[in-house]
Amino acid sequence: MHFEELIKTIKERREVLQVTQETLAELSGVGLRTLKQFESGKGNPTLLTLSKLADVLGMEVNLNVKNLSRKE
Repeated sequence: MHFEELIKTIKERREVLQVTQETLAELSGVGLRTLKQFESGKGNPTLLTLSKLADVLGMEVNLNVKNLSRKE
């Protein structure tokens, strides 16, 4: 998933649940400024921050690492 799509998904989920940015920040322990920057596409959240936001919204963040085996 591309970063823009991730932002859109989290923002849409927050809006569907009718949760304000202030409430999401408080419940997740993520700073309001950090959340606003993320939703505006200006922030660079850590995986932990994304996980905290997703958890409050009933979502889950998964990280998949590609197998980059060398071909010799």
